[in-house]
Order: sequence, then structure tokens, then C-alpha cells
Amino acid sequence: MCVEKSNFFKENPTINAFFLGSFSGSISAILLQPLDVVKTRLQNPSQVMKGSSEYQGMSATFLKIVQKERLRGLWKGTIPSLTRSVPGVGLYFSSLHYMRTQFLNDRVANPFESIIMGIVARSFAEATLMPITVIKTRFESGIYAYKTIFSALKEIVHNEGIKGMARGLTPSLFRDAPFSGLYFMFYTQSKLAVPNEWMTSVYASPIHFLCACTASFLATLVTQPPDIIKTKMQLHPEKFPGIWPAIKYIKFHYGFAGFFKGIFPRMLRRALVAGISWTVYERFT
Repeated sequence: MCVEKSNFFKENPTINAFFLGSFSGSISAILLQPLDVVKTRLQNPSQVMKGSSEYQGMSATFLKIVQKERLRGLWKGTIPSLTRSVPGVGLYFSSLHYMRTQFLNDRVANPFESIIMGIVARSFAEATLMPITVIKTRFESGIYAYKTIFSALKEIVHNEGIKGMARGLTPSLFRDAPFSGLYFMFYTQSKLAVPNEWMTSVYASPIHFLCACTASFLATLVTQPPDIIKTKMQLHPEKFPGIWPAIKYIKFHYGFAGFFKGIFPRMLRRALVAGISWTVYERFT
């Protein structure tokens, strides 16, 4: 049975890439959900609207969540996060594998090819799973009292129509498409800088982890502003119906620094997700 299963994945490497990506996505989603919750609360405009100054830093936000909602508050939105991350990471890796085998014949992509492949793979996964992203963000915010994913889906469609399920898609693509393109380029190029003998030694997994984290740090820094805009549009669609109102609000209330609110938890989470995902993927492919 095990042999048949092993042979099946060897004969279907794209499916194997999907399952490996889904597996790594589930691990990172569960372990790192608190960082996503903290990031969403830091970006949450309702605190400013109410004149509250509770969520002013990563540590303070973390402690406030634990005080008010206990430890389980740090894992708010875990189910929608898993619902999005598991197939999302799987789709991302399987898309990359398909493009690499079909168009590059398994050779290493050059920087331009890496950017294009990363953009295409992420855009496909992002657009497919956008409804779950909207629900996940609202679960994490503490604003909405949704009880289940299905009830959230039903309420959003009832109140906002089908377009409510795609709320924030444009800034999400502006954030994630370039992020993934830059990230994949940084990752492939950083691996080329490592001696070949190191990549086949016992240090291969730590090197993959380090390369993935470094690439993620750089890509996150560049793409943080669209993440802020996306969060505001998804949490308060009545106040931010488009990108421009959100940009004006951020600039007026926070200045330029407002476009980088929540960057540290996002940077840390992105780096760890990337490190875990690519280390698992490279280890078993």
C-alpha cells in the first residue's frame, strides 16, 4: 500500500507538490496564527475611530488580547486560516512545479523568470481563495461576531452581495503578486550563492530555512503598504469602498509610517511560514 502511494506521487509530481504545500501550510497556519491576529489588530482602524490607544505595539497588543480573550483569543480565525492556507500553499507550490517542469525543463529560473512564476502562482491561489481570506481577516479582527465560516459567508453575501466575497482583492494582488515574485526571485538567487556541496550536506534544511526567511524579510518590506490597505477595506467596507479612500485615511491619520503598521508581526510570520514551507517542500521533493 505504501509502495503504491509512493509510486503514485512519483508519477504525479504536481499532485505531490500540492500535498507537500498543503501539509506545510497547515503546520504554519496553526503555529503562527497568533502573529496574524496581532497584525490584524494593529492595523484595525476601529481602535482609532473609538479613540482607543490599546493596540500601539506588538507586545502590548499581544498582552491585551490575552488579558481580554485569554490564550484562545490568539488563535481566533484559525479555522478559516487553515481553510485558506492548506489549499492556498498547495496551489502555490503545485503551480510553481508545473511551470518549472513545463517551461523551464527543471532548470533554475533566472531572476526575471522567477518573478513572473512567483506572480502567476500567487495570483492564481489568491484569486481562488479570496472569499476565505475576507472571512479570516474578519474573524481575527474581533469586530465581527461570526460563529462559523458558513454563517460568515451567508451574512457577507446577504449584506454586501457577491462582491463582498472579493473585498480587498485588488490590494491583495498588489501585495501578494509582487511579494511572491520578489520572494521567489530572492529565494532562488540566494540558493545560488550557497556552495553546491552545502546544499547536499546535513546542513541543507537549515540553509533552505535561512534562504527562505531572508527572501521573505526583503519581500515583506516592499509590499507592506498594500497589506494595510487590504485590511482596512475588508474590515470596514462601508468606510473604505475603494483603494483611494483607504490611502487618504492612512495618510491623514498616521502619515507615511501608517503604511507600515503591523509590519513586524507580518514580517516575522511571513518569514517563519516561508521557512517552514520551503524546508518541508525541498526536503521531500
